[in-house]
Amino acid sequence: MKKLLLFLTILLTIGINSAKANYQKWSPFKTLHSKADSTRLAELNRFWATLSQTVQSGDFEGYKALYHKDAVVVFTTGKNKTSASIEKAMANWKQGFKDTKTGKQTDKVEFRFSQRIGSETTAHETGTFYFTSYDSNRKVKAKEFIHFEMLLIKGDNGWQGLMEYQKSKATQEEWDALK
Repeated sequence: MKKLLLFLTILLTIGINSAKANYQKWSPFKTLHSKADSTRLAELNRFWATLSQTVQSGDFEGYKALYHKDAVVVFTTGKNKTSASIEKAMANWKQGFKDTKTGKQTDKVEFRFSQRIGSETTAHETGTFYFTSYDSNRKVKAKEFIHFEMLLIKGDNGWQGLMEYQKSKATQEEWDALK
């Protein structure tokens, strides 16, 4: 009887594994996305496109509106690791926006993602951004790839950043891997 049960168990296991192997779309790690996920991702894609556009056009007020008034920015890419209120960070970034708007420099930022988690009103986005800045003579002022995380909330005015974490420098290869 024990041999028969062992035989049937082995046969059943082989049969299940064979069926799984023949069903190409099966994966134990496959994530099912709901319509709400698709809607959230589309909205967040618009958020990131708007953020990129405000940087490129030097629209400081538009950029500022994409962050919650109590947002925090964490910087750990350099020697001095720190965090700051969004108000303080914006004060440091404001001149770059003015210079971009007046044509003294050209700035651009692009985003690619490695993980996007969220609900209808919350999101945690992880990825890499690529920031470039050139002076009016097209001399490179900044060119950097940065691993980042952003915690966002959705309110009456749409999505806003609540916490931006610039984690570490990234490489061109890491950027390319996120295509």
